[in-house]
Amino acid sequence: MHVIYKICPESLWQDAEKVGFFAGAPIDIQDGYLHFSTEKQVHETAARHFAGQIQLLLIAIDADKLGDALRYEPSRGGDLFPHLYGTLPLSAVLWVKPLPLGADGRHVFPEL
Repeated sequence: MHVIYKICPESLWQDAEKVGFFAGAPIDIQDGYLHFSTEKQVHETAARHFAGQIQLLLIAIDADKLGDALRYEPSRGGDLFPHLYGTLPLSAVLWVKPLPLGADGRHVFPEL
């Protein structure tokens, strides 16, 4: 199994749970695909794009369940990032955990 990660505000994820899929955050909708990170990328993603934000969740996704709609494309520093062209079915979600801020202002990650 290949796992990828999504950082998401709690409120957006609650909406997804009501409808059974995640259609994306505003940046995802603007860019035309859902942004994900690999295990090696997710800490820097949090620091760069979610610094100081509270009420976030870390969502682990089974990438193998996303099929051809998932593509790895160059982004930050030429690194290949997972992008999903479509909605995220909740059936592909492995777990959802809080992503709180620590005393140092950085997000405290669960064990990946």
